[in-house]
Amino acid sequence: MIGVGRTKLYELIAGGELETVKLGKSTRVITASLHRLIMRQRGPE
Repeated sequence: MIGVGRTKLYELIAGGELETVKLGKSTRVITASLHRLIMRQRGPE
């Protein structure tokens, strides 16, 4: 969805820039967290 590789995704999660939720054995990234990351990367408009 955001065009980053697995390693970068794990870095973003570890750095607290993306929120996740654990569902059973799966780890899912919260969509609102992705939107906030994108807005931070775009900067002020």
